[in-house]
Amino acid sequence: MTQVRPMRADARRNYERLLKAAAEAFAEHGEGASLDDIAKRAGVGSGTLYRHFPTRQALLEAVYVDAIEALAARADEIARELPPGEALMEWLNELSAGMIQVRGLKTLLGSAVTDGSSAVVTACGVSVKGAVERLVGAAQREGTLRSDVEPIEILRLAHGVATASELANGEGKYIRRYLSLLTEGLRP
Repeated sequence: MTQVRPMRADARRNYERLLKAAAEAFAEHGEGASLDDIAKRAGVGSGTLYRHFPTRQALLEAVYVDAIEALAARADEIARELPPGEALMEWLNELSAGMIQVRGLKTLLGSAVTDGSSAVVTACGVSVKGAVERLVGAAQREGTLRSDVEPIEILRLAHGVATASELANGEGKYIRRYLSLLTEGLRP
């Protein structure tokens, strides 16, 4: 059994500074923000950044894990408040809006909904996939969602709705309309 040693105090400070700098850079420049710039903002070298976050994907996930967890938890809150079919649609609206409002989140969620053959399963992916599985299952049991619809398909479609809404006006103004158009084909 391998024991994980706690991070030294200076390493923990560097990690926290990197997360803060990355969040700022992603908010300003999107997921393509310069990793060298992030390291400079944090006052560390590039080697320190890569020791903590070996890939851009790892950094994105570390920055947005709380937002993803909140979206996943929100699915359960909505499910307690609304009937299953309505809960699914409301959560998809919030998920799609989140992908537009939080720069970099759409890319992170996009990697979570690939076919899985080459993508690394991340904590963020597991969290959001679990949420949609619960909502889809409930809507199918209720009879408001086709039984042949897979949860991963719903996530891919939500990703597409966020992209389409961005193309329309960039603010998410059309998300509900696009979800409504989409769901007509998902009903039994």
